[in-house]
Amino acid sequence: MNASQASASKFRWVIISAAFIIMMVISIYQYSWFLFAYTIENNFAWNPAAIGMTFTVFAYAATFVQPFSGFIADSYGPRKMALAASFLVGIGFILCSFVSSPHVFYLYYGLGGLGVGVLYGISTACAVKWFPDRRGFAAGLVVFGFGAGTAIFNFFIQALLDSKGLSSTFLWVGSCMLIILAPLSLLLSYPAQEWSPPSKSVDQKSKKVINYKPAEMLKTYQWFLIYFSFAGTVSIVLMFGAQMKMLAREFNIPESYFNWVLVLFPLANGLSRVFAGAVSDKIGREKTMMLFYSVLSLSIFAFVLLAHIPVLFVIIVFTASLLGGAPFALYPATIGDYYGTKYSTTNYGITYTAKAWAGLISGWLSGYLLIKFGSYRLALVIVAVCSLMAAALSNRRLLKMPSKK
Repeated sequence: MNASQASASKFRWVIISAAFIIMMVISIYQYSWFLFAYTIENNFAWNPAAIGMTFTVFAYAATFVQPFSGFIADSYGPRKMALAASFLVGIGFILCSFVSSPHVFYLYYGLGGLGVGVLYGISTACAVKWFPDRRGFAAGLVVFGFGAGTAIFNFFIQALLDSKGLSSTFLWVGSCMLIILAPLSLLLSYPAQEWSPPSKSVDQKSKKVINYKPAEMLKTYQWFLIYFSFAGTVSIVLMFGAQMKMLAREFNIPESYFNWVLVLFPLANGLSRVFAGAVSDKIGREKTMMLFYSVLSLSIFAFVLLAHIPVLFVIIVFTASLLGGAPFALYPATIGDYYGTKYSTTNYGITYTAKAWAGLISGWLSGYLLIKFGSYRLALVIVAVCSLMAAALSNRRLLKMPSKK
């Protein structure tokens, strides 16, 4: 390894650290939403489906932007895209502080969602591209920030909501986002195509992977298995992120127990990503998926039956979150394994659109089913069944590296 390679190998840890902090900040849009949703419900006469639609709009904006932003980042580099996205994230929250109409609120929260999607895709791609030697762990570490960031922020956000109100909280948080994200986004970069870490640390399988263009990836049946499984499994943590406070109200959970959830849910959700990524580096992505998704499904069925017991509410949320964040680490690593890294930002961006369907389930659909049946239980059963199906589809007899003919 020459001097430039050695320097790049050290600097990649600076890049992944910046990506980690960026993920922590942008996670507020998703994993602090239930705090804002609860306050909105108390302040405005919006029904649960209308409030849930905000989260669905965010999920769609943050996912469907990624194939396009990913193509630009792969073609021209990520830095300018990341800087522009940082401004969208901060300005989206700031604009939300001035509105009281749901449709205008959808527009501004969705605008911030576009920025979240761009930064999420670029940050994840930095891990996949810079760490072919430890792809699962690196991807898990970066998305750990997105899962666990709000473990730090939620108490402060709740305190701001209680003391300053909804509008001021959006204004303060959005301003802080701008201050933090803009300089960090300038650190993001991709390695040169010919760059590689020390050869002894890169397994032979990753060396032999052929780079698939997006159109070529979409012709493989494996991608469709990944896409459905991604949508079905991430809907669980998205539902917790969107509806947690309302779920606590349905199951009559005392505030003292819910305060534990404010910390444990995002922390477990983040840890699951590092843990699942590291495990998958050892035993394989497919085996890890089968194990995690099966137990995740069982935990949600248990939640439906036992969540009225406060201590079990906390324990099961922690368990489900400890498993439910895994797809966000497993699938970017799998896309890199199966389809190469040259087009990985674009390829994973296309795959990440599966989250939009999960957002529809966890946002609008769960709110609609609540209006229809007076409970979130049916929505929870639906996502539990989807997780069980994803476990079955992850069997190595079905899900395996494609061969290019």
